[in-house]
Amino acid sequence: MKLVSPHRFRHSALVAIAALVLFRPAQAQNPDDSVIRVNVKLVIVDATVKNKSAQILTDLKQGDFELREDGVAQKIEIFSRDEYPLNIALVLDLSDSIGPFLGPLREAATSALAALKSDDEVALFTFSTDAQMRAPFTKDKASIAQQITAFRVGGGTNINDGIFLPAQYLLSAPQKDRRVIILISDDVATAQGGQGTNDIITELIASDAVLYNLKIPGENPPGTLFAAAMTPGLVNIRKVVDQTGGEIFNVPDLAHLAEVFGALITRIKTRYTLGYYTSATAALGKPHKLDVRLAPSFGKKGRDYSVLSKSAFYVH
Repeated sequence: MKLVSPHRFRHSALVAIAALVLFRPAQAQNPDDSVIRVNVKLVIVDATVKNKSAQILTDLKQGDFELREDGVAQKIEIFSRDEYPLNIALVLDLSDSIGPFLGPLREAATSALAALKSDDEVALFTFSTDAQMRAPFTKDKASIAQQITAFRVGGGTNINDGIFLPAQYLLSAPQKDRRVIILISDDVATAQGGQGTNDIITELIASDAVLYNLKIPGENPPGTLFAAAMTPGLVNIRKVVDQTGGEIFNVPDLAHLAEVFGALITRIKTRYTLGYYTSATAALGKPHKLDVRLAPSFGKKGRDYSVLSKSAFYVH
């Protein structure tokens, strides 16, 4: 698979102005919202905030956040929670170890996806030895869930391509909504894909996508875990999740599958959405670093609280 250069973002002042109309909740309006801005781009950042006990902070206000681009403080002009549509790429592992979970997974997906808003869209991808797109984005979430048991399991576990393919798809799609990739797998890779961890992170950040992982306990033969650990080039899922601002949700057993899947969807829905305008003009392919934190009164980031958000963005 060929790596697509990360040259897409908010392409012009017209896109930025249109995005302001789309991403402008009533409570976040400012007196200068009607000012036409030129040579600026709208940067949207989703974030989850946890206290030092790992509890989600759910009642934060716009003034509680600080946002820096390359170390420079930015004015947050957009703030909301779950007001804007989601584009979710569901990525399903079809390797042999996942077979026993397909039936229950269909039921869990039906329930979890039903909690999404009517304007949210879901696409479906699968992977074993190779990755495939099974269904493009649709608002018919039930049809996506129903397809899960129609697939045959078998082959290797090429997680690299399983993540990279939907990231490429998002990169080529019109930029309009919040984007999430949900990887459903036991995370035991047995086949090396065409792209490594850093290329996958680059593609996800370029496409404005966050990686979430529903980690299920697959049925792997003895020695599989050891072999996977010794195979070079396999994607580091934890690193990808951390760099894009997502999370890993562990499913302890089949009985908890629906509960954990539902919790993952709830978490995605309740992320804070922050937006600001950048005039950055970096060279092609150069990322700009992002740092989301809380006001000093909340203490020190990393000690008193943690923020899960993407670490960078690209402009051209």
